[in-house]
Amino acid sequence: MTTTAFTARRELARRSGNGVEVALYWSKTANRVTVEVFDARFGEGWEIEVDGRNALDAYNHPYVYAAA
Repeated sequence: MTTTAFTARRELARRSGNGVEVALYWSKTANRVTVEVFDARFGEGWEIEVDGRNALDAYNHPYVYAAA
């Protein structure tokens, strides 16, 4: 079995509230940091790649980063 960037990523943080889940991931093999958001109220989700220097801010304020 081979390891892909998706399976090799590590969850760094997760939170949820009011039907919205936010997760912060880091992939060593791909050298990327992503924030995933899923809104169960609308059944919609998205993922954004962020600079590692902004990872915590993007995790705390994902809608600001999605608009950029």
